[in-house]
Amino acid sequence: MKFKAAAGAALAWSAFAPVVVQAESGSIEDVASQIDAIFAQAKEEAHVPALVYGVVKDGEFVLFKAMGDRDIGTPQIEPIDGDTRFRIASMSKAFTAAAILKLRDDGRLSLSDPAVKHVPELANWQKPTGDAPDITVGDLLHHTGGLVEDNPWGDRQQDLSEAAFSQMIAGGMDFATTPGTRYEYSNYGFALLGRIVSNVSGKPYQDYIREEIMLPLGMTSTGYDVLASPPETRAIGYRWENGGYRREPDMPDGAFGAMGGVETTANDYAKWMAFLLSAWPASDAPEAGPLRRSSVREMVKWVAMRQGYDRPANLGPPCRVGQGYGMGLVVYDDCQLGRVVQHNGGYPGYGSTMQFMPEAGMGMFSFNARTYFSNSGGVRQALHLLRNAGLAPDRAIEVSAGLASAYGFARSAWEKGDPEAAPLAVNVALDRDIADRRAELAALKREVGSCDTSAAISPISAMEGTFEWSCERGTVSGRVQRAPITAIELQVLDFRRKPE
Repeated sequence: MKFKAAAGAALAWSAFAPVVVQAESGSIEDVASQIDAIFAQAKEEAHVPALVYGVVKDGEFVLFKAMGDRDIGTPQIEPIDGDTRFRIASMSKAFTAAAILKLRDDGRLSLSDPAVKHVPELANWQKPTGDAPDITVGDLLHHTGGLVEDNPWGDRQQDLSEAAFSQMIAGGMDFATTPGTRYEYSNYGFALLGRIVSNVSGKPYQDYIREEIMLPLGMTSTGYDVLASPPETRAIGYRWENGGYRREPDMPDGAFGAMGGVETTANDYAKWMAFLLSAWPASDAPEAGPLRRSSVREMVKWVAMRQGYDRPANLGPPCRVGQGYGMGLVVYDDCQLGRVVQHNGGYPGYGSTMQFMPEAGMGMFSFNARTYFSNSGGVRQALHLLRNAGLAPDRAIEVSAGLASAYGFARSAWEKGDPEAAPLAVNVALDRDIADRRAELAALKREVGSCDTSAAISPISAMEGTFEWSCERGTVSGRVQRAPITAIELQVLDFRRKPE
């Protein structure tokens, strides 16, 4: 399985083969045993009867492991594999968000639309205050609709019929907060998004997702109706209770499927994760998936603030982690991993997590056949292991032509000992006298001696970069930043000796 959007040509997702592709080098395998140990320990300590995990890197399914049996309640030993189906609960929300954005991209709705425009039953809802705005489609996506957090209740609405859901909506809602003012996680809100998908598309939500998103990606073993799945392909979910396992009943699909109803396999889900990761970096390549790459990137914009937390000590030096909600996806900023996109799933009989690092092109997921056990900590620990082993570096930013020119002017200024050998923006002389800058540059050159200025610049963006030069008596570090105009003018031109 492979997806390389940046390479240029469009790719037929349906051609993906449901197999695990080994990494091109042995490096991933070098740490595989350590990752296995993380999950084996979690499986034992959390009493998980069956689990799978997978790592996707640059469009390839580079690591996969299955642990346990399909159903511990039967005498037959049936080991799970990459084609075993698991329910992934709230990880389903990303598919709902993708469907809404696809309908938006097709001009069939707007995120600023009042939700009542597409769900007429909402007209009966009384606003919490006289100055409260209408709930918008975007509010539902971001969990800012003012609805109460409903994880204990929402999971048990999975099999609600569409008719019963219509009656529920028409019956009104007591608000927890004023719409648009605060984040509060709402399964009900995502069920409403499912109704919007159905009403706007003119077909059942589940059919729209399968036909417009899943099947174009080759996700032929993924869907919502678990009772229609071949029994021998399903991982059976259990609860650990009073020192033993208790079989969780299978809930059929219903009106709340948009918040948590997806059932999928590791081989299928790797295709979804590869597609999401293909949206980075932005490129001129033809679109090759069911949703625009720019819309995928929109899903991870940090819109609704969630409470931050202190990073667990087992992951490295302590630091505060900030996080927010985009559209069906959580985004957090880790002091080692950088930006990470993630979502957990918890459901009777199942728990799951997905986490990916857009800038590194790598992600990992895990499905577990035990009630509410996501093992998000294990996946995050594995990502830190991969990062620390040098296997998940951020992708290098290409040096733009404009930045290369700016760096060339910086070299000229150094060689001539004169900042004005570069095209300086108007702020430079106003911020510090040019004569003083020239004197400081001369003093620095005398201090460090001859320098090798052939080192490449390290881009921060297409307009800014840093560099380091090895000199006779130390190292010079510098920075150039273009002014925000088409002509190449430098608003920052900085040289200084790097501390030893």
